[in-house]
This record gives sequence, structure tokens and C-alpha cells, in this order.
Amino acid sequence: MSRIKQSSAATIIALAWLAFFAPQADAKLNVRSAILMDVTSGHILFVQNADAKIAPASLTKIMALYVALDHVKAGKAGLNDTVRVSKLAAEQKGSRMHLTAGERVTLERIIQGVAVSSGNDASVAMAEHLAGSSAAFVRLMNLKARELGMKNTTFRNPSGLPAEGQHTTARDMLTLGKYYLKNHPEALRYHGIRQITHNGALTTNKNPLFKTMPDADGLKTGWIRASGFNLVATGARNNHRLIGVVMGAPTPKAMGSESHRLMESGFNLVVGNEKIENGGARRLSL
Repeated sequence: MSRIKQSSAATIIALAWLAFFAPQADAKLNVRSAILMDVTSGHILFVQNADAKIAPASLTKIMALYVALDHVKAGKAGLNDTVRVSKLAAEQKGSRMHLTAGERVTLERIIQGVAVSSGNDASVAMAEHLAGSSAAFVRLMNLKARELGMKNTTFRNPSGLPAEGQHTTARDMLTLGKYYLKNHPEALRYHGIRQITHNGALTTNKNPLFKTMPDADGLKTGWIRASGFNLVATGARNNHRLIGVVMGAPTPKAMGSESHRLMESGFNLVVGNEKIENGGARRLSL
């Protein structure tokens, strides 16, 4: 075969590949921003306004946990370390693990409180234990964000409580989720816990996909008034792991239903249950 013919054949193959896996822009979710990736193949399956800057709310805690598990992995901290809860940590508002000032709790228990209870108190206690202060810990969070290529993300606190200048994007949250699970697959054992009780208070995991999708095994929800309802979701089916991000849903019900639509459509696509349409282009059917 001549070089020209070889070049033409290579071009045709490349164009076919792009058409086959190109995200479709015509389908819409009832959220401000969304993105979906088949982590197993690395293909982006769906994009909707994924670079819009939105307050991360408690999705911030994914990065906080990433930094904490980095410390454990590097031997700088241990899961059995004793964390002394400060007055500042115990007095955090919003979602709480229900820590009390002066109590001593293992780092692993605090991690559970961040992942399951979405505890703002647990987030600050964890930050203070690992870095000496929330401010020092947030610097580590932002350094990690830069390292991962999260170009449109800035953290101002370890919890996600409202703060001026704190923002992220769905695309950056997808990047965070991808590397978080790659480097700390053990994190899913915390994010998959359905409920914990601490100091007599029961708190439950707010991930709505646990009730509607057997394949779901993480990650994290978040809400503040400025952002709406956010969810980074993940699950595995037929050897394919997906990560889907929805941000700015108007209600918790919409967050759950639209994330479910996104993830189920993605699974239908990657496991071969969807027909190939439009001359070979795969379409994400929502």
C-alpha cells in the first residue's frame, strides 16, 4: 500500500474513532453543568456546560479526603491516630458528625464522618490534625488541585461552607474523582458506608444513587444556596467504571434523577446495550 493510501486509511480510522466516542451535545439534563466519563477507557461520554464555575459546596470534602489519604499513604499520619477535637471544629455549622470539643477520636473515624456525615466539624478537625490549621490544610488542597490540572478550582476552606472566591467546575470535579479513585481506591470503603452514629446522633449518606442503582458505590453530594445541588457519582458495571458529575440541580430530587439518567445512559452505552446510530456515532441516550 502506498504512503498516500496508508495516510488516507489512518485518517479515516481516526475520524471514525472520534465519531464513535464523541460526546453528544444535543441531550440536556436539568442541571447547570454535567460531565460523564468511562474511567476504564478514558472516554468522555457526555458534556454539558462542564466549564461553568460553580461553588463546590461539600464536594470540597473529596479533595480534603484526598489530601488526608495522601498523608496516610506517605506515612505522615495513621488511621489509628488520635484526633483531639478543637472548640472551633466542634462549633462548625451546617452538616455535622456531632463531634464535641475536647473529645478524642481516631483519624479513621473522622474520615468516616467527612465521607458519610459530610461533617463540617469533622473536616475542620481533620484539617487541624494533619496540617495544624484549616488555612494550612487548604493550601495543601489547592496545591493538589494544581498538581492534578484542576485549572478552574480554588478552595477556601476544607468543608465547602460558603466562602468568597471558592469555586470549581464539573470538569475539574471529574478530574478530581478520577485521580482520587486511581490513587486511593480504598476510599470507596468509606464513601460506601450508609450511616454512622456518633455521640448518639445518627447521620446518613445522602448519595441518592444508593437507593436507585445497585452499581453505585460513591462518591459525594454537596449543597449550598449559591450552587444548588451537586453530586459526584461513581459505579462499576461489566468491568466499566463511570464517574458522573452533576452540578447546580434545582432540587435534591432532580440531582438524584438526573444523575441516575446520566449514569444509566452511560452504562447502557459502554456495555453495548445501545444501538449504533448515525453512521457509526455512539449517542448517549438520556
